[in-house]
Amino acid sequence: MSPLRHGGHQHAHAPVSFVHAVEAACDARSLKLTPMRRRVLELIAAADRPVKAYELLDQLRPDVARAAPTQVYRALDFLIEHGFIHKLESINAFTSCHHPAERHTVPFFICDRCGVATEFCDSKVASMLVAHADSLGFTPHAQTLEVHGVCAHCRESGE
Repeated sequence: MSPLRHGGHQHAHAPVSFVHAVEAACDARSLKLTPMRRRVLELIAAADRPVKAYELLDQLRPDVARAAPTQVYRALDFLIEHGFIHKLESINAFTSCHHPAERHTVPFFICDRCGVATEFCDSKVASMLVAHADSLGFTPHAQTLEVHGVCAHCRESGE
């Protein structure tokens, strides 16, 4: 997939193509992508930065008159559980996964100025963490690695 430019930042997928990839993954895994799950996924895919749950709720309300926080959180839980989105713990926000067909854990670079999060797709990093955990006799259940700083766009533009 070719990169798209949004607001001066680069994203590795087009939102429509991403949603289609998730639909295909759901079909392959016999998962149900309900209308609410799909809409939440579409909103996250279209965002130019990680989005918070209540921002999603605000965006849903014009289309879904009785949208409730529990509906959004259930949709987010499903999308996270199946590896279609990532939760960025340090900013309590959600972003689409660049590889929705495969389960993986990746680090993120998060710009503290503009809020854009860039997925760092290198399996060696996750493998090194797992290998080190194994050497310590540690069994990881979850892994979140987030690096905060300033992206090249913000640094160059002085934002």
